[in-house]
This record gives sequence, structure tokens and C-alpha cells, in this order.
Amino acid sequence: MEEVMEIIPFLKDEDKKKIAEFAAILLKQDKYTRLRKEIELRRAQVKEGEVLSHEEIWQDIQRDV
Repeated sequence: MEEVMEIIPFLKDEDKKKIAEFAAILLKQDKYTRLRKEIELRRAQVKEGEVLSHEEIWQDIQRDV
């Protein structure tokens, strides 16, 4: 992955645009839909001040173990 990231600055702008379009298509795929929804939900919760406390996080972790 790092190799690709190192090469991108050397590409022509047209090719960089193609890579960006491809990445946009991947992000729109179903496998990212759940993640995007989760992020949107979390952002809304943070804006409303609904964040987990340190204690709540540890309780969740302990429950999953």
C-alpha cells in the first residue's frame, strides 16, 4: 500500500483523477454502507453531546470478552 502512495505524486493529474474516481466508487459499495451509516450516527451523537464515558467503554469491552 505504501508503494502506491509513494507513486501517486508522480502521476499525471489525469491519472490521479482516475484513481480518485475509482476510490469514490469503492466507497459507495455496499461493504462500506454500514460503516458510513455508523459514522453519520456517531457524528450526530457527538454534535448532541451523546458520547460514551470511559466507564461505559470499559463495560462494553468487558462484556465482549
